[in-house]
Amino acid sequence: MLSVIIPTLNAEAHLGRCLDALKDADELVVVDGGSSDYTIEVAERRDAKLLCAARGRGHQLAAGAEAAAGDWLLFLHADTLLSDGWRAIVDQHIPAFPHTAACFRFRLDAEAWQARLIEPGVAARTRLLALPYGDQGLLISRRLYAQVGGYRRLPLFEDVDLVRRLGRRRLRVLNADAMTSAERWQRDGWFRRSAANLRLLALYGFGKSSEELARRYR
Repeated sequence: MLSVIIPTLNAEAHLGRCLDALKDADELVVVDGGSSDYTIEVAERRDAKLLCAARGRGHQLAAGAEAAAGDWLLFLHADTLLSDGWRAIVDQHIPAFPHTAACFRFRLDAEAWQARLIEPGVAARTRLLALPYGDQGLLISRRLYAQVGGYRRLPLFEDVDLVRRLGRRRLRVLNADAMTSAERWQRDGWFRRSAANLRLLALYGFGKSSEELARRYR
């Protein structure tokens, strides 16, 4: 059984399409961090299991994993769409790599040439550093999730923290796309947003706390 866990915060603009693309999942778990828009109503209309948790993806993802019924978990952002045929590819991975987690290929939902430059940069980071971010999704068996300690309740870089504990040998990239909203890049500037993300990652690597970096991110 595959449970898809989606943390939300004022995600009404994207959540419906995200859930519609996940119709082949066995269970949908939406974990809301205190939305003030119609996020909860969108989740309810699509029969998702709805939870409320403390704000912050680390808190929300951990709560969703605890509540999910599946023996395989797929963590996904609300502004991300999986490509057609994603379930067949997941079903191929599970028996072939039962002790290995997986992420999807990163894509941006924009036609701008800047997006086409950012995508191979993310692919290189994923391949060379084994550091996919949460917007690439994370597929993991419940057993392996428990073995590495699951998501810690961090306000930022909860995704990096977990994949670091997994390590390169227990992570692979699936032959399917995770199409993520380009809104943040378009709002903040294509390369400014990417540079800010890399700067925060570097500071995290040098030991800055997740709490301090979350304040800078906001």
